[in-house]
Amino acid sequence: MRQTSLSLALCAAFASPAFAETLPDFVGETIVVTPTRTAQTVDASLASVSVITREDIERLQARSLVDVLQGLAGVTVANSGGMGQQTSVFMRGTNSTHVLVLIDGVKVGSATSGGAAFQDFPLQLIDRIEVVRGPVSSLYGSDAVGGVIQIFTRKGGGALTPAASVSIGSHNSQEASASLTGGGTQGWFSAGLTHLRTNGFNSCKGLSSSVGCYSTNEPDSDGYRNTAFTLRGGYRFAPGSELDMNVMRAQGKAEFDGSYQDQSDSIQQVIGAGYTHRFNDDWRIKLSAGQSRDNLESFKGGVYKSTFNTHRDSAALQNDLNLGRDHLLTLGLDWQKERVGSSTSYSLTQRDNTGVFAQYQGQWNQHRVQLALRGDDNSQFGRHTTSNIAWSHPVEAAVDLRVAYGKAFKAPSFNELYYPGGGNPNLRPETSNSFELGLAGRVSGGRWSVSLFDTRINDLIAGWPTENVNRAEIQGVEFATNNRIGAWELAVNLTLQDPQNASGANQGKVLARRAQESLRIDLDRRLGAWRLGGTLRGEGRRFDNASNTLPIDGYALLDMRAEYRLAADWMLGTRLENVFNVDYETVYGYNQSGRGAYLTLRYQPK
Repeated sequence: MRQTSLSLALCAAFASPAFAETLPDFVGETIVVTPTRTAQTVDASLASVSVITREDIERLQARSLVDVLQGLAGVTVANSGGMGQQTSVFMRGTNSTHVLVLIDGVKVGSATSGGAAFQDFPLQLIDRIEVVRGPVSSLYGSDAVGGVIQIFTRKGGGALTPAASVSIGSHNSQEASASLTGGGTQGWFSAGLTHLRTNGFNSCKGLSSSVGCYSTNEPDSDGYRNTAFTLRGGYRFAPGSELDMNVMRAQGKAEFDGSYQDQSDSIQQVIGAGYTHRFNDDWRIKLSAGQSRDNLESFKGGVYKSTFNTHRDSAALQNDLNLGRDHLLTLGLDWQKERVGSSTSYSLTQRDNTGVFAQYQGQWNQHRVQLALRGDDNSQFGRHTTSNIAWSHPVEAAVDLRVAYGKAFKAPSFNELYYPGGGNPNLRPETSNSFELGLAGRVSGGRWSVSLFDTRINDLIAGWPTENVNRAEIQGVEFATNNRIGAWELAVNLTLQDPQNASGANQGKVLARRAQESLRIDLDRRLGAWRLGGTLRGEGRRFDNASNTLPIDGYALLDMRAEYRLAADWMLGTRLENVFNVDYETVYGYNQSGRGAYLTLRYQPK
């Protein structure tokens, strides 16, 4: 994985409105857009950012989005029993609902639960993932307290190119995917289709206590199916003027153990379009609009039980203005409307938000600065102002120092406000202040970074019935490095954090479901037509409740993988998960998969 944090650009200047036309000058450099909403190299980013490329996904032989996210610096994952089961992603110790998720620039997730359905996003149709750690509310508004994860589907372009893969493995798992890309030099298109099914395993341990799996003992396999497609296309009318459109739809069916429900049918759908026009060398404008849907129906024994549907419309206008070679000003306007349709009665079923933001990126000599300010007007919670400031300066030829500060906020979800028996309509929005100090540098064949972070959250929403906890405090340190040494590739991610409730009855207790220690090591080597690799991943103890009376033991896992290039465009790969068959949990009472083996045949023209 290509990762960096706190880096000073080796390139001379910030990304400008003309940057899209100069990408060939940066061959071999990774480009990101999520940290600033403008294109820049990873080295130029003043945010802590990780990038997962399509090459990374294929090298890891990853089977789900969870496989590539868990263990990244600052990232903790909690999963309720295998593929297709509810999955929560925590960043830098904040709540799982404090992670903003975008697909091709369109916000996704449930307005009722407040989280995104990571378990349903089709990994085989994803081109790359950008993970930004730290508050980014000053650019994106509500939810971006802990960070932003943006998923990009395949774009296409160039000659007509087909690709396909098939996989089989443990738990009677089967997956097939196919794609076609092309479009020539001025246009691009990509169409992809994937289908996955697995019998799964028994997700619930059937505990006799009143927690975990709703005290249900159903010793059966809990299967999962997912069918998804993506369509994306666009055309460049002139340098700096282009239209891009995208569609993604994933339809899943999951079985699980529960006294009230034991099956769910879900739909994740995203539709988006954007038009970018460059008026001159100093002014570019972008208009975009999108719609996302998160639909969930639940059943018990085949009998319908409930519906929770979210419909979110959004639109944005962004101006990028060059104020000189090393100075870029971005001015923008965002609008969003959320609607909820449910079999459960909510006191309020829709709300809208309008946000305006400004960002300045500049450089004087060796000093680099990023300033951002945003105002949001929420129809339900009124006005909120957020901001970010970041500064970096080289302390040695290959080492950079970075300091950053950010303010963020999170509006309560509809469940937190109105769900019968637990919602609290008097909840206040959560607000946060975050400080970060770090060093980063380049080494031969790669990068390294270390970051200290401190986040203070006021009015943290917790418990059931929900309430505003007065204060939470999170301190931590992240270390990340990736190196290429000859035929070897090494990536190391380490997180040490202390996410604490800082007030009330649970003062001093660790926030639920967040591991305090996390380590991931990926090591791969090429040997002619072979590539061999492994992943060592471990996490320390966590707790499943606010009072810390339900501990979940730490664990260490080893995955091994090998691939053989049968021909120029054909690859055969095998992956052995959980080599030592470790019994572990990430959510109290829910099983995780034991040892498993998988075989993949892939056709991918180079």
